[in-house]
Formats: sequence, structure tokens, C-alpha cells
Amino acid sequence: MKSPLSFWLLIAALGLSMVAAHAEKADRSKPMNVEADALRHDEQKQTSVFTGRVIVTKGSIVIRGARIEVRQDAQGNQFGLVSAEPGKLAFYRQKREGVDEYIEGEAETIEYDGRADTVKFIKQAQLRRYRGATLNDELTGQVILFDNTTEVFNIEGGLAQGTTGAPAGRVRAMLMPKPDDATTSPPKAGSAAPALRPSKALGEAQK
Repeated sequence: MKSPLSFWLLIAALGLSMVAAHAEKADRSKPMNVEADALRHDEQKQTSVFTGRVIVTKGSIVIRGARIEVRQDAQGNQFGLVSAEPGKLAFYRQKREGVDEYIEGEAETIEYDGRADTVKFIKQAQLRRYRGATLNDELTGQVILFDNTTEVFNIEGGLAQGTTGAPAGRVRAMLMPKPDDATTSPPKAGSAAPALRPSKALGEAQK
């Protein structure tokens, strides 16, 4: 019989969607603030290219990279293309709606689409969910699409080589149970806590 972890890994490897949590909805209407070493702005095309230790904030959103191109359409929607320095990864972080939880991701390239309200992590993509300061879920693959509107993650393994944390063509997922699950309930008074022991099944799965 397959373990629960193997079941989730199979779902992720098939590229199916995993329901995510609400992102901070107020972020969409907040102004975008950018800091960088240099800026090139094109008024006619409504584009700005920031280079050198770029930091973007938009409400609870924080984005960091070596180069960020920001574009705004006629309706005021903002779009961002973030590139990392060679050998490094660009960074994205956003708070969840109404709770002390955060979504945090890294990739060689990050695309932010204000109109569709999506964030795409491309190449060596990593996505993590934190409850407070505690890591809860972690996903890796070649491409991860986070849709704030439908509250869904789409994960692709891709065919590229050298994916950090996962073999080429595969994705990996570490998913923790919810805090109110029976598995996280405190032991009854007078009962001994179960002893921790290594999992042979998990070790075999990693070979």
C-alpha cells in the first residue's frame, strides 16, 4: 500500500493542481514601490527597467532580483518580469489573507501578472508555505504557477536539466498536515508519547 507522501508526490508529478490558500487580496490595489541601482524608463511604452539589487514591494508582496522590467497597461494593470543574477535565484514573498501565513518562492525568472493576478516561477522553481516562521509545505519543479484568483498551484517537472532539489523532469512536494488534524493532537494525560523512529519506506523512496 502506498504511503500518503507517495500519493501526493504522484499527484504533483502528473502536473495536477493543488488547492492553495487565499493570498492577501488587498495587495492587488496597492502601489508598486521599487528600489534599484539604475532605472531606464520609456514613457511611450509605459515600461521601466530596474537593474542592480532590485527590491519591489506591493502591499505584503516582496520581490528581489538582479533585473526587473515593470510594465503598465491602459487599464492600470501592472506586470513584472524578474531575472536573477547568474548562479542565483530571484525571490517572491506574499502574505495569506487573514492568517499569519506566507507564500515564498524562488526561481531563475519570476513573472508577475497583475491583470490575471498570477505569479509564475520559471526554472529551478521552489515554492514554500510558512505558518509564522515555521516551514509547512515545500514544492520544487521547473515551472510553478500560482493563481491568486482561483487559489490553485500548477506544478510542472519540465525537461530541463539541473533542477535544484528534484531530478530533471520531476517535481517534489513536502506537505504537512493541518494543525487541527488528529495526527497533531496532544497525547491524552497519562499516556506515553510515541517514540520516533526512522522510516525505511521513505529512505527507499529516495534512492
